[in-house]
Formats: sequence, structure tokens, C-alpha cells
Amino acid sequence: MARQSQATEGPRSKRGLILSAAIESFGDDGFELTKWASVADKVGIGQTALYHYFESKVHCLLTIMSTELERSSERFDQAVAEGDTPADQLRAAVRAAFDVTPQEVLQMRILQSHMDLLATPRQSEREEAERQHARALVRKVEKNWTDLVERGMASGDFVERDAQQTSRVLLALVVSVWRWYRTGGPTSLEEIRDYIGDASLRLVGP
Repeated sequence: MARQSQATEGPRSKRGLILSAAIESFGDDGFELTKWASVADKVGIGQTALYHYFESKVHCLLTIMSTELERSSERFDQAVAEGDTPADQLRAAVRAAFDVTPQEVLQMRILQSHMDLLATPRQSEREEAERQHARALVRKVEKNWTDLVERGMASGDFVERDAQQTSRVLLALVVSVWRWYRTGGPTSLEEIRDYIGDASLRLVGP
């Protein structure tokens, strides 16, 4: 099952511009309320040209979700590599989760708002390939956090509990923010980062 690779884009490709326009529209206005033609208008191309890159609005949405999961996984790997102990790594992972651009905030909002889309197979081959890729990335993200919790328990940094359940709660603390956080709102990302970081350490600590 073929999946379109971003690495194969040519210098004249509009794919990145389409994704940026879709992220802005889906994140601000909502996926359901966004007209596919309006994404083409933002990029300055005809609607027919969209189908060269994405065969449907859902295909574009699934690609945005995969892109965000890839970014989150890479940032997690970079963050934990900086910490000497599991506690340090957990702090770094939480900091990295909130060290984001406004576009990445929208990507995460889109991802968390449409996770249910990953549960049901798609009839389209390209949509299904993107869905399967996103599901594999979700499993990788969950495993990364579980492995971190298990290292902390093995070292004595974290209290012995069910590692998978603990990692799910930690992830839920982080990702739930993107459903309600708005850039420019009354609470800054730095304040949220510090609050979630302290709560995470209390959760795993003795």
C-alpha cells in the first residue's frame, strides 16, 4: 500500500503550501467547516490541482496527523537524549512537548480532535496507507513514554506501578492541553509547561 513521501517533493511542489493552508483552516475553523476549495484559494491554485497531492480533504487531514506524530516522536527522542536520569528525561520530554510554534499548536489541536479517525479503515488506498502510518506512529509514541516510565521504575526514580497505565496518564496530561489552549490566551505555554511538568513528576514520584 503506497504512501506519498514528502521527501520526493520537487522544488516546484505545492504540497507544503497546501499543508500549511490546511493546518491554518482546520485548526482555526475546524475540519468540518473548512471547504476544500478554500484551501486551494489560500494557496493560489485551482481546486483540481489539489488532487495531484491529496485525493480528498480526509487524505490531507490524515497527512497532517501523521506529520504531527512524526514531529512529536522526533522531539521526544531529542529531549530524552539530553537527560542523565529518567526524572531529567521526563522533565525534558514535557518541556519539548510545549516548545512549539503557533502552526505546531494547530497541528496538535487537529491531531487530538480527530484521533477517532484512526480507528476505522478507509476505502481509499492512499487514505488507508496514511491512516496505517499514523497508527504505527501512535504506537511508537506510546511505547517511547512507556519505556521512559519503565526505566524510571527500574532505577528507583519512579514509584513501581503499572508502567503502561502510568505512561498513558502522563501522555493524557500533555496532549489534553491542545484541545483547549489558544495562542494569545490568558495562560502562557510556559505556565502550562511548568504546571504539567510538576504534575508529571508528582505522578511518578514517591
